[in-house]
Amino acid sequence: MENALLVGLSRQMALARELDVIANNMANVATNGFKARSARFNEFVMPVASGEAFKPADRPMSYVIDKGTPIDLSQGAVEMTGNPLDVALRGDNYLVVQTANGERYTRAGSLTINQQGQLVTQAGQRVLGEAGPIQFGASEFDARVAADGTISTDQGARGKLRQVRFANPAALVSDGDNLFSSTTAPQPAGPQARLEPGSVERSNVRAVVEMTRLMEVQRAYQSMANMMSKSDELRSKAISRLADQQA
Repeated sequence: MENALLVGLSRQMALARELDVIANNMANVATNGFKARSARFNEFVMPVASGEAFKPADRPMSYVIDKGTPIDLSQGAVEMTGNPLDVALRGDNYLVVQTANGERYTRAGSLTINQQGQLVTQAGQRVLGEAGPIQFGASEFDARVAADGTISTDQGARGKLRQVRFANPAALVSDGDNLFSSTTAPQPAGPQARLEPGSVERSNVRAVVEMTRLMEVQRAYQSMANMMSKSDELRSKAISRLADQQA
């Protein structure tokens, strides 16, 4: 009986984890450049049903363990906005931003200029050019991004967006605020990097798929909760009857 409860508990923990992943995807369905995650699990077979190494098993017990939440790096839909500082990234390139924790990488190309005249993301991180942060003067107007990443105003070019790529994009780690970090150094994106000025890349979350999956996981979680409740009820009855017979 205890084994059945432990197996059920491991399944419930996996389903709860998957619900968290789906909820995060749904919360970011309208976040520019957001990359969806999925839940992955492995089977762990306990060779002894009792969980005691010295006691022979009647059959192996199968548990669920968390394998991780890989990122779906597929391209999101590109939507034209007409904003001269918006830029959609095509391919495997990333913009580089400066944060308090060092350089981070993002696909969110909705850019703006802050009160200090710095080119920043919507979350306020400074966007880095090939020569460092991009700064504008108080008298400059008509800031815009070209297809090659060059930032210019009515007074000429002010820098070029730094774009990078990764040999193993799957190793990127989410760092909050729609940013990624990496333990490996990035490579220059090179001439194959493509930008679409006046557009943004939307989230690649498929809302209908996520909603369908959410309902499936919720039903599975409830079914498992009912099974564990019935198992616990049977155990209580068995203990009660055993106590009555001994009395």
